[in-house]
Amino acid sequence: MTLRNVSGKITEFVIGGFDTVKRPVTVGVVILIIYVLVVLANVVNILFIIYDKRLHKPMYLLICNLAVVDILYSSSASPTMIGVLLAGYKTITYVPCLIQMFLFHLGGVMEMFALSVMALDRSIAIAYPLRYHSFLTNVHTVILTYILWLVACGFVAVMPATVIPLPYCHSTLKYTFCDYAAIVRASCVNPRYYFTLVSIISFFLLFFTFSFICLSYLSIIFVVVRSSKNDKKKVFSTCLSHLIVVICYYCPLFIRIVLTRLGVVLTLEERHGLMIGAILGPSLVNPFVYCLRTKEIKNKLLNIFNKVKPIE
Repeated sequence: MTLRNVSGKITEFVIGGFDTVKRPVTVGVVILIIYVLVVLANVVNILFIIYDKRLHKPMYLLICNLAVVDILYSSSASPTMIGVLLAGYKTITYVPCLIQMFLFHLGGVMEMFALSVMALDRSIAIAYPLRYHSFLTNVHTVILTYILWLVACGFVAVMPATVIPLPYCHSTLKYTFCDYAAIVRASCVNPRYYFTLVSIISFFLLFFTFSFICLSYLSIIFVVVRSSKNDKKKVFSTCLSHLIVVICYYCPLFIRIVLTRLGVVLTLEERHGLMIGAILGPSLVNPFVYCLRTKEIKNKLLNIFNKVKPIE
């Protein structure tokens, strides 16, 4: 593929990650359906929380934040993949590609931060129930969330800062959208330094957030051990939604890490499948888990359906 350069800089990339897919339309339709469900489900959650003043509480503000993160995370990559598979539109210009890379990795980092602060919320609610509303007010929750977004932007800003100066030898990206690995591999430099730098940042974020979540649940377990049987059931019911969401997000990450450490080399198709599942899977599961497991949201849904009576 001939490079299209302006002053030595590439002006567009070609998305080549789906070139070997045998049924692109089928795959594209599946991704489109899942993506539409992700956006609709998360928007419904956000609207419920915004318009019902009874849900203006720290826990629901954090659920709302998670829904925003899920929309960002899935929207950063899905439209490009759908365009390639269904419309055959494979090119993306340089600046939008960098923006997509930034938003995708920002969504991934914020997913970890959102789950961590939700674990903190559950830990305080269970370990210090009488002081919960003084520790986590709505204002404190909004400020904490805002700070986490700024910190996440700071971490992710390293990626565009390191790829913008690079010269490029290839205009075709081997992956399914513009992520950091795809752009670095298209450059003329040895990618080892860049991958090592981002791996250190990623490992730090993964280790820190997962350890924080585990410590939060250890404090919950410490309280539960001394609780009555009835209280244990309430705590389990309260934490189950968050546990499901944590498992859905961290499992694909740990699977990739374990496979890499074991020396298992994934084919591009296997890597793409795991990556797409890691993006869309948690974003689809999260809103449904909180709709079905959170009493207030579930009751609101039931009330809406009960008001819609069939015409006789």
